[in-house]
Amino acid sequence: MFRFITAIGWTVIFLLASIPFILIELIVGLFSKKARAVSSQWIITHAFRVLIFFTGTKVKVIGEENVPLDRPVLYVPNHRSIFDIILTYIRAPRQTAYIAKKETKRVPIFSIWMALMNCQFLDRSDLRSGLKMINKAVELIKEGSSVCIFPEGTRNKGTEILQPFHDGSLKIAEKAGCPIVPVTINGSAEIFEAQFPKVRKTTVIIEYSKPIETEGLTRQEFRELSAKVQETIKTNYVKNLELLK
Repeated sequence: MFRFITAIGWTVIFLLASIPFILIELIVGLFSKKARAVSSQWIITHAFRVLIFFTGTKVKVIGEENVPLDRPVLYVPNHRSIFDIILTYIRAPRQTAYIAKKETKRVPIFSIWMALMNCQFLDRSDLRSGLKMINKAVELIKEGSSVCIFPEGTRNKGTEILQPFHDGSLKIAEKAGCPIVPVTINGSAEIFEAQFPKVRKTTVIIEYSKPIETEGLTRQEFRELSAKVQETIKTNYVKNLELLK
């Protein structure tokens, strides 16, 4: 329970103390939205690192060398914990915009930071909202930012390795012509969700697979891409379970 109180305490203190920095970032954004996104991510990344330290989580990373450093990508991770965003954000080598559910906009102050980092809020019940989000994400990639989307749509609370991907989740990569990097996360639910409301010291494994190129794919090849990404994540997930024993 001590870790839970410490983590919550740090989050509240940071969010309140960060309000003056939000004002500074808003001013920076008047001159350069890209600079605003980069500097905002730098601040949030350091705050996330402290939060992970307070949870006692040890992170083992596999295949980080697979992530291209010279071009933006579409990250496609599995999703079992609210900590998945935090754990992957601190590894991002370049400015990265996350696709989040519209409900995230209700989180005070943090939702402002997300907007400053070019994160997009998706209403899955609104087709027009989904199309607008895809187009904005494509625009961000073409401007040099990576994008991360959790194609399961919500946290997987079941026993299956993956929930089915939502249709159109990989459409961003198709329209932007960027590589897809499958990301496999093992053990993140053990930080918090598995023993809610306690935070437990644990080990998390994050594996970055080799990027899958999307440029030049035929329509049929792209239709088969979702199954390929899902199979990659499932295979790595089973393999990495052995590393947690």
